[in-house]
Parts: sequence; C-alpha cells; structure tokens
Amino acid sequence: MENIKKIVREKYSEIAKQTKEQNAPSCCGATSCGSVVDYSIFSENYDNLEGYNPDADLGLGCGLPTEFAGIKPGNSVLDLGSGAGNDCFVARALVGESGYVAGIDFTEAMNEKARENARKLGFTNVDFIQGDIENIPVKFGVVDVVISNCVLNLVPDKHKAFSEINRVLKQGGHFCISDVVIQGELPKDLKKDAIMYAGCVSGALPRETYLGIIREAGFINVEVKKEKKIELPDDLLLQYISNDDLLKFKSGETGIFSITVTGEKPASCGCGGCC
Repeated sequence: MENIKKIVREKYSEIAKQTKEQNAPSCCGATSCGSVVDYSIFSENYDNLEGYNPDADLGLGCGLPTEFAGIKPGNSVLDLGSGAGNDCFVARALVGESGYVAGIDFTEAMNEKARENARKLGFTNVDFIQGDIENIPVKFGVVDVVISNCVLNLVPDKHKAFSEINRVLKQGGHFCISDVVIQGELPKDLKKDAIMYAGCVSGALPRETYLGIIREAGFINVEVKKEKKIELPDDLLLQYISNDDLLKFKSGETGIFSITVTGEKPASCGCGGCC
C-alpha cells in the first residue's frame, strides 16, 4: 500500500506542473501510461458552472460532484483530493461568502497550485491542506458536505476512507462523490500494474463492492445519480492482454464506468445523544 501511495504522490506531483492540455493525452493525466488514453473520455465539461476557473482545471475528474451535492449557502464543504482547486471553487460559488470550503490533497505541489489560484481569485474562505484521505486531518462532525472527484479509486484502503468521511461529517450531513468502478473482471496484468493504478483504472473496485463499502461505513440513502461507460482504447488494453483476450474482453459483460454517488450520515447515531 505504501508503494502505491508513493507512486500516486510522484505521478500527481508531476501532473501538478502541467496544464490541462498537457495532461489530456494520457490516462488520468499520468504521462507514464504511454500517452494512449485521451482523458476527455473520463472528464466532464465545467464551462457553464458558476465558479469554474480554467486555471484550476487539470482535466483529472470523471464527473461533476457538485451537481448532485445539494450544497447550500453557508455550508462547510470538504473536497477530498482537491488538486488545483477546481471543484473547491465551484463549491465556493454555492456556499457564498458565509460558507467555507476546504480541499485536502496528498500532494503538496497540488496544494501550492490551488493556494495560488485562490490568492488570484481573492478568496478568504477557501483553504487547502496536505493530508491523507485514510486519515483526514479534520475534527469529528464539523462538515456539512463532502465531495470528491475521481480520487477514492486511488486510495488503497477504501474502507478506511469512507469511515473517515463518516467521521468528519455532521450528523445528517452527506457526500457526493464521482469515481471510477468496474463491472466484471479486469485483465489480471492490468489490475497488477501500479502505474495504471495511478491512472485510475486498476485501483477501481467492482461497482457493487464499492457501494457495499459505503453502506458498511454507516451511510444511508446511498444512490448512484449518474453513470457513464468508459471505453479504453484497444492499443492500451493490448499492452496487457492478447488479441484473442481483447475480443473476449470487449464482447463480455466487463466494463469500466464513472459513477456519481451520494449518501447520508444518519441524523442520529441511535445512542440517545451520547455522541
């Protein structure tokens, strides 16, 4: 797991120094994937969203988590894996001057880029913190809404990650997360490739396993709001499987999907108010 974290930190430190256009011809922006995946097959269009700042968009998302997050003026919002601040700035437009947005990223180079973007925009209620999603540096029960965009698939211990999301949310708070999941079985060699893990693919869990982890963490009303199938190019898959296996792979039920899922922390823990 530590090796995976090291690879993710190194790759996203590299990505932080690049523009959206430089990141585009690669899987999740990770240039080591052979420049064979156009990341636009994952990402969504932000152009019409209030608060969108092109300088903060590195093209690394796989959804629009703020679209279904139910963010209200005055809310406190936490973005996990905030990158250069793209979703934080969209969330800030929703919470307004009376709200607060914090972004947490594993990579200090990303945080530096996000802070510079926030300074240019003159925001005083948006902060960026370095931290690990498996051990979120935020107090118990202080956040109204947690968002995240194509990041949880990079976290080795997803049980711990969703447990931490539950911990930092207020009772009755909720999350909206866009992420990559799979249906069926990915090629064995692709699943073992650590670089493809940093490219958002081999770290993805089966859809029902992913949703099961969310429910096990104590969330209720778990709902997939949006789903989109992602087609990986043949030349990428052929790095891991034979031509014959490629035909079987593409004709079977296996698929890679981006989903946007929501869930709520119960308004009462059922302990009579002891917590």
